[in-house]
Amino acid sequence: MASLSDSNKIVHHQISNVDDKKTLWVGIGCQKGISQQLISTAINKVFQENQLIFNEIAGIATIDKKASESGLVEFCNLEKLVLKTFSAEVLNNVFVPNPNNNIIKFMGTASVAEASAILAASEITSEEITLLVPKQIFRLTEETITIAVAKCENPIF
Repeated sequence: MASLSDSNKIVHHQISNVDDKKTLWVGIGCQKGISQQLISTAINKVFQENQLIFNEIAGIATIDKKASESGLVEFCNLEKLVLKTFSAEVLNNVFVPNPNNNIIKFMGTASVAEASAILAASEITSEEITLLVPKQIFRLTEETITIAVAKCENPIF
């Protein structure tokens, strides 16, 4: 489990070619009341640790129950990212490497972050999907967020 500190700075890398295709989907599982700041900090940390480029994010994916979560909506609006949501039933049909059976009673699925990242990436390509970053759990004070990153090869736009 990773921990975050307030000293983390959010750095957004620039891509020189604006025509580069966005191929990364960030799957997010979170508690109610998650802050935009923790979402930003957690994604930044995952991207730094895995040498990923923020501007290659195609969008954010999660369970439909989180579609109106204010911190998540605020983050997507600030970063101009699409927020894609999936039902628990659909998420539950995705094979993931790290299912958590403890969340089934709350969410109706054993995976939110990994499954939603994989599903979102699979919707824009007919080619291989890679789970680049299996779920990473971050806690800061009372807030918890889970992040996973999937990549689609040759997205269809």
